[in-house]
Amino acid sequence: MEFFHDVNIDFLGKKWYFLAFSLIFSVAGVLSMAFWHGIPWGVDFRGGTLVYVKFSHTPDDNVVRAAMDRAGLHDAKIQRYGQASNNEVLVDLDVRETSEAALDQGKLKIIQALETNAPAGKQDLNNASSLTIKNYLIDKDPMHVGGDEQKYTAQAQAIVDYRDKSQSGVLSSLDQLKGAPGVDPATAASLSDGFFLSDFGVRNVEIVGPQVGSQLQKQAALATIYSLAGMLVYLGFRFEWIYGVAAVVTVFHDTLITVGFFSLTKTDISLTVIAAILTLIGYSNNDTIVVFDRIRENIKLMRREKLSEIVNRSINQTLSRTILTAGLTFLTVLALFLFGGEVLRGFSLALVIGILIGTYSSIAIAAPILVAYQDWRIEKGKRPVMPGSGKAGGAGPVGKPTGSSKPSGTGRTPVSAKAK
Repeated sequence: MEFFHDVNIDFLGKKWYFLAFSLIFSVAGVLSMAFWHGIPWGVDFRGGTLVYVKFSHTPDDNVVRAAMDRAGLHDAKIQRYGQASNNEVLVDLDVRETSEAALDQGKLKIIQALETNAPAGKQDLNNASSLTIKNYLIDKDPMHVGGDEQKYTAQAQAIVDYRDKSQSGVLSSLDQLKGAPGVDPATAASLSDGFFLSDFGVRNVEIVGPQVGSQLQKQAALATIYSLAGMLVYLGFRFEWIYGVAAVVTVFHDTLITVGFFSLTKTDISLTVIAAILTLIGYSNNDTIVVFDRIRENIKLMRREKLSEIVNRSINQTLSRTILTAGLTFLTVLALFLFGGEVLRGFSLALVIGILIGTYSSIAIAAPILVAYQDWRIEKGKRPVMPGSGKAGGAGPVGKPTGSSKPSGTGRTPVSAKAK
């Protein structure tokens, strides 16, 4: 299946437009990372505390952020997650202690910040632990069992289970407990004396320590460097070293623009985003290899053509294949971005940007680098380096014999843009 037949677009003739486009976005990303926003590492890398909060109504992010500021929790990141109807918010705090006390500290800070007009002398049932409820019931003894700890432990657990499992963590009325499984009516009736209900509940608290974060940063950087180095070696053996260098520069260009976009938009870079970037390194490299393979084939068939014409022809011949594969992949990740939810938002966003930039760079960056290098060699009086097809049985690189005293093929040297 082909979208285009006999396409003849002068891609190399537009190389200065491509260069200007890449420079604008690359420089903007570098400036953002260096001077404006920095690299927006997520909590996985920088350390911090994540607090998951469930509301009984649709929360206002600005109101939540203002409450955090009043409580001294400045620069808290507020992010909606899950389905909109669930009314769930993720609060990212810059609290980096890793002890059990820090878990309670993060939770307590959020509760204190969000609780408004709390009745004096009463506790919030939506955020009370089973131990707090049990101790209250033992003192109150609504079932008249002489403070039987075992019975009230079971009652407290039944209340917490109903609140967290049946009501998703938030009770809207104390009357709901009157029909709750395992909750004695006398127990439910007594709760109004010591508890009130807020409009939110803290579902979970997670902490990532800064030491773990720094280790993850180092490992993420090493994973990216190793993947680029492996591609350089692979392409150096499959083609020539200049082809490997062109591919690695292209992939670095794609990675720089993708990370720069995250910095410009202040979108957190999490472990899943790193996984997406590593995926894009392979994806972009695959597109580049397809173009390089066609260039190698066409050099054998078009020996007297200029290299720029050969490269243009090769890009045009693979254009349909590029649009089909990249287009279908892009539609898939776009659907993931639109409907995958907040958990996959960073991962899918990196893929959306990376596929667009990776497809563009295989045409607009890799090929011009190859032609520019060959032209530079000719200007310096050196012989052009062609793809190493000698390994595959075709005409070998210029200056490299392939088993006889003359180059294989017709005995003529492959001609580049200025060779005669």
